[in-house]
Amino acid sequence: MREDTLRDSVQTVESTQNYDSAEGFDVLLITGMSGAGRSRAADCVEDMGWYVIDNLPPKLLIPMVDMMTSGSKLHRLAAVIDVRSRSYFDDLSAVLSHLDDLGVKTRILFLDAKDNVIVKRYESVRRPHPLQARGRLIDGIRQERELLEHLKDRADIVIDTSTLSIHQLSTKLYEAMLGSGSTTVSVHIFSFGFKYGMPIDADFVADVRFLPNPFWVPELREQTGLDKPVSDYVLSSKGAVEFLDAYEKALLTAIEGYAKEDKHYVTIAIGCTGGQHRSVAMCEALAKRLRSHNLQVSVSARELKKRK
Repeated sequence: MREDTLRDSVQTVESTQNYDSAEGFDVLLITGMSGAGRSRAADCVEDMGWYVIDNLPPKLLIPMVDMMTSGSKLHRLAAVIDVRSRSYFDDLSAVLSHLDDLGVKTRILFLDAKDNVIVKRYESVRRPHPLQARGRLIDGIRQERELLEHLKDRADIVIDTSTLSIHQLSTKLYEAMLGSGSTTVSVHIFSFGFKYGMPIDADFVADVRFLPNPFWVPELREQTGLDKPVSDYVLSSKGAVEFLDAYEKALLTAIEGYAKEDKHYVTIAIGCTGGQHRSVAMCEALAKRLRSHNLQVSVSARELKKRK
C-alpha cells in the first residue's frame, strides 16, 4: 500500500509538472536526532525566508513541490522530517531521486548531538523519546541513531549541537546557509520626521537636523530627498559626508557584533524635521554605502506618503 501511494504521488507530478518550472526551486530537508535542535533550526530557516512545513511524511514532498511550483511565488521549501522507521527512509530515498530528475535543488540539514546530551535534554523537558516506547530512553536514542545513519552520511550540512546554545546554533545555521559575519544581517533603513513622532521599532536613531534644510530653498521645497537636486544639496552640505563616514563605521562594527550574537535583522531610522528632504537623502546615501559591503539593505520613507 505504501509503494502504491508513493507511485501515485510521483505519477501525479509527472502528469502536471512542467520541468522548467522546477528549476530554481530549492528544497531543504531538516532532519536529525530528536532533541538535537530540529525545531530551533526550522525557526531559523523560516526567518531566512523559507516556507517551512513541520513533520511532513517524505512521500508528501512531491505533491507539495508540485503545488508550490505551479504559479506560486514561493521558491524555497523546507520540510522537517522525522525519520523513525526504515519504511520512511525508503520513501525518502525514492522521493529525493525523483526530485533530482525534476531538476529541484535539494539539500539535507542534519542535526546531531551526543547521546549523553540528548539524555539530559529529554530529562529537562520530562518527555519520552519518540522511539522509547516502554523501554529505556537510551535504547530509543540508539535505535534512532541507527535508523538515521545512512541519512546523515548523505547530508549536505551536519551540525553537532552538543555544546551549542540555541543562539550559537542559529549563528551556525546562518553561516552554513548564507555565509559568515555581517552578510547574514538584513538591514532596513527608513527616514522619518521628528514632528510626526519618534519611531518605536528602530535599533538606531540618527538626527540630521544639523544639516541645512532644503525646505527653505524655494526651488527645492516641493521636491524630496529622492530627487537629485535635493540629494546633491544635502550631501554637499558641511558635515554631511563626515557624518556618513563616522556613522557607516559605527554601524559596520555593530552589525558585525549582531551577527555573532544571533541578531540578523537591524532597523536604522534617520530623522529630520518633516521627513521629506534631509533624512530621505541621507538614508539613500547610507544604504548605498552599506550595500558596498555586501549587506542586504532595504530603504523606505515613512513620511513621503503624506505628500500623496
